[in-house]
Amino acid sequence: MKERDETSQFEMLEGAKSMGVRAATIASAGVAVGIGNVFSSLIHSVARNPSLAKQLFGYAILGFALTEAIALFALMMAFLILFVF
Repeated sequence: MKERDETSQFEMLEGAKSMGVRAATIASAGVAVGIGNVFSSLIHSVARNPSLAKQLFGYAILGFALTEAIALFALMMAFLILFVF
């Protein structure tokens, strides 16, 4: 009976880890939308004012980097959930 309880506890823990990893990787969909918004805004802004293209591109790269940092943080959390806990 004790072995069965330990086995079911282990299976429950693995299921919880799996759900946690899936929840942490949902952030990648949000990141994809965010990056699309950043570059969409860049295209619209350059179309309105082409003389600011260089400065706007710098801001777009900054926005891309900050948005991508969210994806890397979510990936790190997914790996922590999966392999550490």
